[in-house]
Amino acid sequence: MKKYLHVINIGLQNNLQYRFNYLTRTLFSFIPLFAMVSLWQTIYAGNSGAEHTSGFTQAQMIFYYLLVAVVDVLTAVNEDDWQIAADIREGNISQFLLKPVDYLWYRLCLFFSGRIAFVMMAAGPLAIFIFCFRDFVVPPASGIALWVFPVSLVLTALLQFFISYAMAMLAFWLLEISTLIFILFAFEYLASGHLFPLDVLPPLLKQILFLTPFPYQLYFPISIYLGRVSGPDIWQGLAIQLAWVLAAYGLARFMWRRGIKKYSAFGG
Repeated sequence: MKKYLHVINIGLQNNLQYRFNYLTRTLFSFIPLFAMVSLWQTIYAGNSGAEHTSGFTQAQMIFYYLLVAVVDVLTAVNEDDWQIAADIREGNISQFLLKPVDYLWYRLCLFFSGRIAFVMMAAGPLAIFIFCFRDFVVPPASGIALWVFPVSLVLTALLQFFISYAMAMLAFWLLEISTLIFILFAFEYLASGHLFPLDVLPPLLKQILFLTPFPYQLYFPISIYLGRVSGPDIWQGLAIQLAWVLAAYGLARFMWRRGIKKYSAFGG
């Protein structure tokens, strides 16, 4: 564990060199978020403040997007898949084949160090943004939600990382995987509840989406906080989320083992 803690330390130092980029990225990410909040405020104003067909009140809907920003800052993968694919393509993983360092855990440590650095830079602007919409902030739905929400966030971060890692493993077979990454990102953006709550979808389509890992990458932890998932459904959902994490981890390991058999690098 000592060497991986050292990796996290190095990752923090490297990421803090780009703190201005993190700050700029955070500020500009609030533009689409502010647009979505303004859009839903207009929708509810046109309905005289009545509940939308999804069952969200205006305060819940706006707070949903505030939670999206928080969860995104804490769990989103930030170019890790691109960097992993570049390591494979450029032969940088050769060093990990000769040292007692597991490349997956190495990248996971860098992922968490990147999240820590990003949170440090984004905390201020995010706090100001939430303060501006403080009238819509609501506490956790229950004491159970307060404790289960962070657990689900950790599983969300792991799920996002392992899926991105498995996708990056395609670089063993393909020279350019950017198109596949963009396709996956589009599915995640729509099916995870990032663009809108999945409750606005037809019930059948929502049930189909819950057969995929995407809702557990964003929508599920937010639903726990808001109380839209409660009782036995919380534990069932956590079990399914954990199952997807293990499945993504197994897929990442499988693709690494298969990819290494095809890997070759030349030069020094």
